[in-house]
Amino acid sequence: MTKSKDFSITSASRYSLALYELASESNVLAEIEKQSLSINNLILSNKDFSNLIKDPTVSQEDLLKVINKISENNKFENLFKNFLSFLIQKRRFFFIERILKSFIEICSKKRGELKAELTSAKKLSSEEILKITDELSKNFSSKIKLNYKYDKSLIGGLVVQVGSTMVDNSIKNKLQQIENRMIEA
Repeated sequence: MTKSKDFSITSASRYSLALYELASESNVLAEIEKQSLSINNLILSNKDFSNLIKDPTVSQEDLLKVINKISENNKFENLFKNFLSFLIQKRRFFFIERILKSFIEICSKKRGELKAELTSAKKLSSEEILKITDELSKNFSSKIKLNYKYDKSLIGGLVVQVGSTMVDNSIKNKLQQIENRMIEA
């Protein structure tokens, strides 16, 4: 790994842990976790915002204006707004997505949750997702934080991954297995 990648991973985890400790001490952990999710969702859903973060030619003043406006519109906690401003001033805002993902993972681990990925071939209702989450919680004897994705390329079925355990019950996978057996024969 290059030094810059090591630095970004290390610094991201340090910044996220610092944010966790500050939020925990200030009793605003739940609010800041929600706000972190909203910033990461904004990065994923808004190309302009994503490009703004990654553009080295954007001035700190312009980034601060954007963050102040977002913070004001979404009524962000002062601690979170100050944290985002601090990252801009330290020229670490480029790593914001990684920092906030790490922060959210820390929050999840501290609550004793397991991360799970669910991918389905058809769109699932909230009730179906909740039912699957409950079933996984029972099977793994732990709270499950489920990340759901819809992928029509699976043709049918589900793919569930909890930690290192993966169950691929998709038609796409079954067809792939049949194809592999035919090639081997």
